[in-house]
Amino acid sequence: MTTPADTETEAARLRETMTKALSEDGVLADPAWHHAVATVPRHRFVPGFFLPRDQVGQQGLTVWEPVTADLDHDRRLAAAYSNTTLITQFDGDEVDWTDPAVRHGGTPTSSSTLPSLVLRMWADADVREGHTVLEIGTGTGYSTALACQRLGSGGLTSIEIDGGRLQTAAGALSSCGFAPTLAVADGLYGYWPEAPFDRIVAACSFRAVPPALIAQTRPGGKILLTLSGWLYGYARVLLTVDQDGTAQGPLLPGTISFMPARTHAAPAFGSPAHWAAELPQEPRTARHGPEWLSAATEEAFHLRFLVQSTIPNAQMTYVGQAVHLVDVVTGSAATLTPHDGSGWAVREGGPVRLWERIEHLLDAYHAAGRPGPETFRLHVYGGEQHLQHPHLPHLALPRP
Repeated sequence: MTTPADTETEAARLRETMTKALSEDGVLADPAWHHAVATVPRHRFVPGFFLPRDQVGQQGLTVWEPVTADLDHDRRLAAAYSNTTLITQFDGDEVDWTDPAVRHGGTPTSSSTLPSLVLRMWADADVREGHTVLEIGTGTGYSTALACQRLGSGGLTSIEIDGGRLQTAAGALSSCGFAPTLAVADGLYGYWPEAPFDRIVAACSFRAVPPALIAQTRPGGKILLTLSGWLYGYARVLLTVDQDGTAQGPLLPGTISFMPARTHAAPAFGSPAHWAAELPQEPRTARHGPEWLSAATEEAFHLRFLVQSTIPNAQMTYVGQAVHLVDVVTGSAATLTPHDGSGWAVREGGPVRLWERIEHLLDAYHAAGRPGPETFRLHVYGGEQHLQHPHLPHLALPRP
């Protein structure tokens, strides 16, 4: 029988191995963050989580297996000390970890983010001793614990929209001796009682920068957040807030994704067949195909974000070989189907010609030399948010 002492001994060994691996990957250049990872017991923050099976289940859905100490003690510890995101909740449903069930599909709504990304976020935000910090998205509390270990608990506030999640995280943080300010709150509105902040770091994504976050940041302070949208395009931005309440900053390189803030999640749009039935029957030949957006490449990841900025209310889905774009706000839609073996035919209708807008953007993107994310800057001013590039038209984010 495995005793608590055995668990802690094995956890310490695995934590040392993970810390060494992260160091070798260049993630832990700062000795203080190295000490935090080597010290904070991640397994206490993930008593239960889900891991995907290698093979999909019925209807192509991912099969998620629950992992707890009772079900598989060794697997739980090994996963807790791997550089892996551990899903702890689907569709906002609380899990009875004394008797968890296998899940088929579902939308993750809470997790313990992979440690390398947590550290990358804290480092990119340039968080230092003495800063007052707001973390949006407490989740399991592991990221919060790393920040407490690195900076102390006194200046750290962490908010979470899910009260059940926060209660579990609070218990784990307390058991490790950390006492940050915790609150159930919607990250869209920040947390005024503890403002102003020197740094705001979001572990969820937003369609646009929430104005409350800028208002709650000291002049010269920084906001690090992930922008996303209904096409599942993502970009990280590091904003510096000016004296006049405006903010600007670059998009950061690399590809990451975070769960959207729940109030920014995509709406249901019904059946693609219903939308396609209302489109003109006569197609035209598309200048660009959907592979520019669907490929498993960093460029496609970046392009989805740019496209999303030009048609912010559109969603994309695949049915067989057909690609459907649906805009529930304007009632516009487009459908692409393979044509002549190598090209695509497009039918589109409604007040916004969705695919035509995408084609114009792709034309400009190619003419500009296919610029990467780090060549763009986001400007937030006077209620407007524009993504700017010297050789591309400005792209407006949705009004927050």
